[in-house]
Amino acid sequence: MQFKDYYKTLGVERSASDDDIRKAYRRLARKYHPDVSKEKNAEEQFKAVGEAYEVLKDKEKRAAYDRLGTYQPGQDFRPPPGWEQQYGRGGGFRGGDTDGLDLGDLFGGLFGGGGGRAPGGGPGRGRARSAPPRAPIEAEVNITLEEALEGTERTFQISAGDGTQYPVTVRIPKGAAPGTRMRVPTRGVAGDIMLTVRIAAHPVYTIDGRDLQVELALTPSEAALGTAVEVPTPAGAVRLKVKPGTCSGQRLRLTGRGLPNPSGEPGNLYALVLVKVPAELTEAEREAYEQLARVSTFDPRAAR
Repeated sequence: MQFKDYYKTLGVERSASDDDIRKAYRRLARKYHPDVSKEKNAEEQFKAVGEAYEVLKDKEKRAAYDRLGTYQPGQDFRPPPGWEQQYGRGGGFRGGDTDGLDLGDLFGGLFGGGGGRAPGGGPGRGRARSAPPRAPIEAEVNITLEEALEGTERTFQISAGDGTQYPVTVRIPKGAAPGTRMRVPTRGVAGDIMLTVRIAAHPVYTIDGRDLQVELALTPSEAALGTAVEVPTPAGAVRLKVKPGTCSGQRLRLTGRGLPNPSGEPGNLYALVLVKVPAELTEAEREAYEQLARVSTFDPRAAR
């Protein structure tokens, strides 16, 4: 059996208080957590820190560990005389753990030498047991239209079983539409995040799935005679041809100018026509409208 110095792993003295051990664990767990750490061998360090904490946070396990004595890390050793009788499998803890504790419980058994779990999830005895699947954590994220067009990132704080907070950064891809759902794995620290994307209201565009809509104001003469006007789009203004006889309420489509779609056709941009008249008329405008009224046979209230 090779010795593991759990106190050295956590960077505390053998006389450290329970509070010192807990603080050291939380600091190192954040440092080495695989989701956020850039340290070399972060996953192995995270497992080692978790294993040390599982033993030293438990008074009976810590007492059993302390009875082993001190050795160099990795040094082969035998437990001191009487250790098996006091703490070994079958003898039970003095004070009441009828399951007993053997060396396998202290060294390596907590994670089974395998794919490690976040501490606080209820380790097994002797070898790791697979934890039951956890239901995903439902969450929403609000982004701007500009962020949806280009892609963005958000960072969430999630809690492990012992209450420790871990940051998880989520990449929201370019073209995420309102209602897009993303499953974000958290490597077993907590249940996966099931993220729903919401897009905030925009001052220019109305959002409908992948389609966008923008208001296009026209004068009565522009609508009647036809014109070409600039229309804003997320990629920049484009010139749109308006046919003669265009009515208020019509939607003019600009194909592919909506939200991008990484897996298919992009959405469209629709220009919603609003025919507007001036609130106040100049003398010349009034004469022109009066002349139009005299010669026009158009009845907007008649069935068309």
